[in-house]
Amino acid sequence: MTRMPPEVGNLEVKMHSDTHIVRQRFRVSYEYPVAFTEGLFTPENSLLLSTVTAYEPERQHRLFFCIDSGVMDAWPGLITDIHRYIHSHSASMSLACEPVIIQGGEACKNDPQLVQALLTKFADDGVDRQSFVVAIGGGAVLDMVGYAAGTAHRGIRLIRVPTTVLSQNDAGVGVKNGVNAFGNKNFLGTFCPPFAVLNDVRFIDTLEDRDKRAGMAEAVKVALIRDAQFFEWLCEHSAELGRFERSAMAYMIRRCAELHLQHIATSGDPFEYGSARPLDFGHWAAHKLEVLTDHALRHGEAVAIGIALDSCYSVEAGLLPEEALETICGLFDDVGLACTHDLLEASGVDGRLLIVAGLEEFRQHLGGELTVTMLRKLGEGVEVHEIDEGLLLRSIDRLMRRARAA
Repeated sequence: MTRMPPEVGNLEVKMHSDTHIVRQRFRVSYEYPVAFTEGLFTPENSLLLSTVTAYEPERQHRLFFCIDSGVMDAWPGLITDIHRYIHSHSASMSLACEPVIIQGGEACKNDPQLVQALLTKFADDGVDRQSFVVAIGGGAVLDMVGYAAGTAHRGIRLIRVPTTVLSQNDAGVGVKNGVNAFGNKNFLGTFCPPFAVLNDVRFIDTLEDRDKRAGMAEAVKVALIRDAQFFEWLCEHSAELGRFERSAMAYMIRRCAELHLQHIATSGDPFEYGSARPLDFGHWAAHKLEVLTDHALRHGEAVAIGIALDSCYSVEAGLLPEEALETICGLFDDVGLACTHDLLEASGVDGRLLIVAGLEEFRQHLGGELTVTMLRKLGEGVEVHEIDEGLLLRSIDRLMRRARAA
């Protein structure tokens, strides 16, 4: 992350009888590269070297590597590759310690002891604000390591190396970090832009099919609310995506990441001070389904269901044309993502659907009034502040009937 020189504004001084108010105002610009490459840890690939030395080319920089345990299982030689890379560029880079292995998946965000252990390791190995923490893994590991790096010394330089479709096209390119607490997803966290994001397509090749597929949901999401042309491309190339053809996957990941970055840069609310969060289209239900399934559902799988549900609600509410719903659900069918889950129909002891509680939890997480993104048309979202429970029940019933008829 490059923090640009602050733009200092004028101070406002207001006098109210015996009260003197000085209103401080300044702006700080942020800039960080999001790169796409192949063979990041091949010594001949200069991307990591040039990233680390971009602003201080003459010094030797200390790197602290954290690696997702799932990545290690899929790429057993990764630590050897890292050692070889550092050795090849030893004039400019050194290891603060042996790479640390972090438990992969959502479990790492649920255990506060893991964050504490990582912070202790930072302290023991003298990781300071001039060091680099290099996080290699899926979105959950990037979230947890980013939270630790963002709070240690009030912020250590973080280089993200996303290794899943979901983290390369969405979770790994933004400015958020966090862990789960008190039964709520991402209750603790920071807005702390990374120093850089380095995507290597080779990591995608190591994924299980289920994980390749799950990450496509975020591409569908951002296309539906931001880019009708990209949504059309997804539909036209659904067969190639369903077969995980590398060229189609690479373009899908890159375009999805670009749209997420564009929104962060141009929304006027990169740190989410307001109640609106269009990039969380489909996520209120997704977050609740993840909790209800004890995270047996992948995040992307839950997001696909949430998108289908909110798209169906948009039709029921008269916002979205009928034919658009089948186009959306048909795309999910083509790439192998489900549009429903049995827990959509599960009720609590009061007889109310459990999924409905996700709306209030989502509102509390955002603060302020409930703001949920629905669809006006393919490629254009619209914000609503009320959800009619009757229409929601009809939407769930409609999706479940569609699934049973398939």
